[in-house]
Amino acid sequence: MSSFRAYQETIEYLFGLQKHGIKLGLSNSIRLLELMGAPHRAFRSVHIAGTNGKGSTAAFIATVLQAAGYRVGLYTSPHLVSFTERMRINGVQIGTAKVVELAQRLRECASRPVSGEGTAIPTFFEVTTAIAFTWFAEEQVDLAVVEAGMGGRLDATNVLTPLLSIITNIDLEHTEFLGTTLELIAAEKAGIIKQGVPVVTGVVQPGVVEVLERKAAAKQAPLYRLGKDFAPENVLAGRTQTFDYRGRRSSCPALEIAMIGRHQVDNACLAMAALEVLQEAGVAVDAAAMRRGLAYTRWEGRLERVAQRPDIFLDGAHNPASAKKLAAAIRDMKPAYQRLVLVIGILGDKDHAGILSPLVPLADRVIVTKPDYSRAMTVEALAAGVRQRHGSVETADTVAEAIALARQRSEPEDLILITGSLYVVGDARALFAGPDRDTSALQGLKG
Repeated sequence: MSSFRAYQETIEYLFGLQKHGIKLGLSNSIRLLELMGAPHRAFRSVHIAGTNGKGSTAAFIATVLQAAGYRVGLYTSPHLVSFTERMRINGVQIGTAKVVELAQRLRECASRPVSGEGTAIPTFFEVTTAIAFTWFAEEQVDLAVVEAGMGGRLDATNVLTPLLSIITNIDLEHTEFLGTTLELIAAEKAGIIKQGVPVVTGVVQPGVVEVLERKAAAKQAPLYRLGKDFAPENVLAGRTQTFDYRGRRSSCPALEIAMIGRHQVDNACLAMAALEVLQEAGVAVDAAAMRRGLAYTRWEGRLERVAQRPDIFLDGAHNPASAKKLAAAIRDMKPAYQRLVLVIGILGDKDHAGILSPLVPLADRVIVTKPDYSRAMTVEALAAGVRQRHGSVETADTVAEAIALARQRSEPEDLILITGSLYVVGDARALFAGPDRDTSALQGLKG
């Protein structure tokens, strides 16, 4: 069998596990990992939960640690174009042959009967997490930065005992699984807090903060909060953003990030606070590495520019909270452009009104589309919602057609924004040349 065919069959097997749905709980993950030799105990880690900003915060931390000379694993989800995006070491994605090898080993492990219970069928995310952790262990990473999938308490990643836990922020999401209030969702996210392990958070809502404070106190875990224990100061926005970092142990003036949007400054501050905690745990990171790492960090599909004249940006905002942050960033960007053309598609189970409300009024023209995904909201239904808010609306059945139409309707000085779902962004990103990160530059971070 060719290597390409073997990989395709492996991906079909992995995604075929999705038919088993989402099963919150740790028993399958613990069993799989123990059968694989407990790889999750072989490396130090940082564990990140939260509603938004997990990927960007993880990328900041991982890139700084690499700049400091460490071998760093990064596990995130979902992917945009390729499954291999989910796990990287020093910026390099896992190879397809390694995915095939590890998935086969895990498949064999998963098929073994559980005493008295028959065969336990794992979910897609449980197997994917086990692949990542096994790869990190076998590649002997110094640290792994691990993003939780959904929730925290019962998430497959919560088998880790990390050096540090991070809860980026809390907003309404996955209410059918996590609860219908911010406090209930916070309690699920707070499930990643471990005995004596420090916690860094960007949560600011008083009632939600109290949930985290109670959990941290019960676990005797120090809790460090954005705006209280650390904060950005003197923020200057532009094509790059600069800010001064005020931390618990030290301050760093004039830090620069290339990530666009004021919310990315907060994500960078969470990363800086995390690095302070890691330093206290014996992970040496000097100021020069922090500067280099922060400045270099990119994260795909988050206000990522993929074309020019007109500029085309992709952003995976897919809930009301992220849509509001994206809208704030676009308001800052708009003066540099003549018009904004918004290309948007949303999944049917999302709060489409909450996503549309902050974004649609900013646009001069809206093009409604849908991703190539079974859960996508129909173009007709979404267009009806947009027309309640805007007078210039067109439709396209595919993301490719929507991008072509947006280009036809735009001048070189316009801004095209493609958003509403990570699936829309994934479809769009696959169409543009050069979607991968410059890993050769990443390799040169240590200097």
